[in-house]
Amino acid sequence: MRGAFFSALLELAEKDERVNLVVGDLGFGVIEEFARRFPKRFLNAGVAEQNMTGIAAGMALSGKIVFTYSIANFPILRCLEQVRNDVCYHNANVKIVAVGGGLAYGALGATHHATEDLAILRSLPQMVVVAPGDPVETEAATRAVTAHSGPCYLRLGRAGEAKVHRTKIDFILGKAVEMRVGSDLALISTGGMLGTAMQVADLLCEAGIETRVLSMHTVRPLDTAAIESAARDTGAVFTIEEHSVTGGLGGAVAEFLAENWEAPVVFKRFGLPSEFSCFVGSQEYMRTRHGLSAEAVALGIRARMEKAQSLTAVAKV
Repeated sequence: MRGAFFSALLELAEKDERVNLVVGDLGFGVIEEFARRFPKRFLNAGVAEQNMTGIAAGMALSGKIVFTYSIANFPILRCLEQVRNDVCYHNANVKIVAVGGGLAYGALGATHHATEDLAILRSLPQMVVVAPGDPVETEAATRAVTAHSGPCYLRLGRAGEAKVHRTKIDFILGKAVEMRVGSDLALISTGGMLGTAMQVADLLCEAGIETRVLSMHTVRPLDTAAIESAARDTGAVFTIEEHSVTGGLGGAVAEFLAENWEAPVVFKRFGLPSEFSCFVGSQEYMRTRHGLSAEAVALGIRARMEKAQSLTAVAKV
């Protein structure tokens, strides 16, 4: 995803001189080309994320489109007051990019686990929250947030994520992408769990369960029409994310269903527990330890569906 982001950013900067990049002394190996080609539109603010964000807000208020870039929690949580007061309060045209969403930096411990960011950022007024599922969505999302006037958060994987989409997509902020049709249940994914969601659908298909898969790349604004359609057509909605189950995609979907959907619907969130992980290791290892492997999620879905069917049968007696 990181490579797809910078490829799109370079092309956008070539066409629009308003595009600027401010980094927090991180990203080496991918930022050099931007700095070389656009030296007057590149700034390394150093290990000072509060300053980085304040500078970006000031530049944006002077008419520029400013990307801030750092890893995991650094460009958001370390400078949250500046994000809230400097960027969101002024509706500044700042695009905050965090590389390494979820457990991508699993080996570096809890300080580098970006597992509460979606919940926190989607609570901020004006903020658009985007977590693309693969490099194809990343490229499209970079273009979309650049065109959007106002604060955006772009949550990326670290590197090496496989393409899930085989062709270009019609990417619109706030509109989910239907990856797979199905009438038995709907599985809604955000961020880097998209590939896993597709694997889960394959496993369920082997058991005769047809699964609709939605890539909810934009957590705010949420595609409530797609959620409503999924609930109406399948009666069972599941969410999957590499994020705390508190306040992220699952929380957003649950809020909508609780307040707007009258018919019974089977629902369950798959994500990380709301606690600091005591494990360290590769992203794949961390996902497995926290029950986010395709096999574990498929088993969890089947168990929830069987429980719902059992309760329905009891209610009819």
